[in-house]
Amino acid sequence: MAVLLKEIAEFVSAELAGGLEIKINELLNIEKAGPGSLTFLGSKAYEKFFETTQASAVLVSKGFTGSRSDIVCLEVDNPYQSFLMILKRFFEYKHELSGISDSSSIHPDSKLGEGCAVGFNVVIGRNCVIGNNVTIFHNSVILENCSIGDNTLIYPNVTIRENTVVGKNVIIHNGASIGADGFGFVKGPDGNYVKIPQIGNVIIEDFVEVGANSCIDRAALGNTIIKAHTKIDNLVQIGHNVEIGSNTAISAQTGVSGSTKVGNDVIIAGQVGLVDHIEIANGVIIGAQSGVSRSLKDRGIYVGTPVKPINQFKRLEVHIRNLETLNNTVKELQKEIDTLKKQIES
Repeated sequence: MAVLLKEIAEFVSAELAGGLEIKINELLNIEKAGPGSLTFLGSKAYEKFFETTQASAVLVSKGFTGSRSDIVCLEVDNPYQSFLMILKRFFEYKHELSGISDSSSIHPDSKLGEGCAVGFNVVIGRNCVIGNNVTIFHNSVILENCSIGDNTLIYPNVTIRENTVVGKNVIIHNGASIGADGFGFVKGPDGNYVKIPQIGNVIIEDFVEVGANSCIDRAALGNTIIKAHTKIDNLVQIGHNVEIGSNTAISAQTGVSGSTKVGNDVIIAGQVGLVDHIEIANGVIIGAQSGVSRSLKDRGIYVGTPVKPINQFKRLEVHIRNLETLNNTVKELQKEIDTLKKQIES
């Protein structure tokens, strides 16, 4: 779509001199921006690109003084935040799915709110309650006794198992599995594994986002809980009876084992593994590829396997990098000792 720069400036309350009738066709980062695009200067580190960008307009901080007269600057308090506002207002993709597909299968005991859209081959089981303005894309399956809150968006090929509760304004991406059986087995007298029935459920609170092909397992007893405003990346595994706090972010390929409790405002980077039955305090940050084998009870940054406070990790890394030099030094000292021994003995 094309938006007049004048309309954009009014929307973000930008100070603008000239260029009111310029049409903006796209938003791009400053290195790749070209004619018809709008970009932003997020920090001083990017000011060098201002001299070479081909963008038609740039969002800049108030008081910015550039040396070019051939580019329009929109002065705002926070260029990045204004850029995001413009993206959501004018350029965010709007899904065209509407109505209820004839190929869908919706149990007569289930209830759909107003304004719902249901795609091809969607299955909704018995006794489900779907809120208003919910969008469920093609080939998704929702089994019996589930509740889906208003304005929730479910992308294709999502499976939501029985008794799951999903809040309002939730986004669940392609291929996610919500409510599969937890990994619960015990060895029987014959040495073979016996399945422990998983009869709990999953509760996902409001404004949560679940990435593509992520799995959130149902509880053995009780609930697996993902609290409000938490964001889960692609390919994340959440085990049974796990509790994830609010405003927490979990990156791709992370696994959280059963009955672990993760606090609020936690950041977990990619490929982190957490063992079962531990607790992660509010505000903890865990670095990529860390192995968390114990509870982290104090706010801070933790890295490594086994995980440790970042300052300790850095000190150990320095020692490890110096091991070869240290080893060579020990060898030289050993030679000197051997030489001295021979001299004494002789």
